[in-house]
Amino acid sequence: MSLFEITGLEGGYASADHIVKGISLEAEAREIVAVIGPNGAGKSTALKLAAGLLVMGGGTIRISGHDITGASPQEVLAAGYVLVPQERNVFGGLSIEDNLAIGAHTAPRTLKMRREKVYEVLPLLKERRKSLGKMLSGGQRQLLAMGIALMAEPKVLALDEPTAGLSPVAAGDLFETVRKLAASGVAVVMVEQNAIEALSMADRAYVLVDGRVAHQGRAADIASDHTIRRMFLGGRKHAA
Repeated sequence: MSLFEITGLEGGYASADHIVKGISLEAEAREIVAVIGPNGAGKSTALKLAAGLLVMGGGTIRISGHDITGASPQEVLAAGYVLVPQERNVFGGLSIEDNLAIGAHTAPRTLKMRREKVYEVLPLLKERRKSLGKMLSGGQRQLLAMGIALMAEPKVLALDEPTAGLSPVAAGDLFETVRKLAASGVAVVMVEQNAIEALSMADRAYVLVDGRVAHQGRAADIASDHTIRRMFLGGRKHAA
């Protein structure tokens, strides 16, 4: 039994419009799972379905063996699944400190303890804790978004395109942070357009096409598969 299990997941933005068509995937603690594929394949939709944010049409979702199928977003959060969306993931008018406080809204009594734990993992946030969210660079905003998610003490951290819009240097720094988070015991499920880099750091990977899993396995095996490289990774050995 895996920490996080999705089986036969179906659904989308309307009950009659299934963008996701029977996806199954799993993730273990301390594992990074990359979800890649062409635009419109259902990658981000799958993460949102698991979070209870969209209309689920079928399948099951389990965390630590507990069935959370059809649960509300609040119940999913309480079970340990936290989604970091690609956009609008921080409050620009609030300080880093206050952004983190919002992440602990379900457990205000442990706010200070949780915030200190986040600062230990993401020390840049402590250094700039009085800075407003809108004053941060793109990479710093993504770190803050992950910090907010960590305030909920997730078992599963789902990242939707975390490096979108970042410079290569900022993206590299963020990937290093993701490695650190996984090493702390969190299962990381990451949707990422930068497929080659994502595969280089992931333990396992799923390739989605048209709402279905087309390929799955060890990330290193998928990255070295010539057919997959030609179809989904541009056939390159290194990212451009």
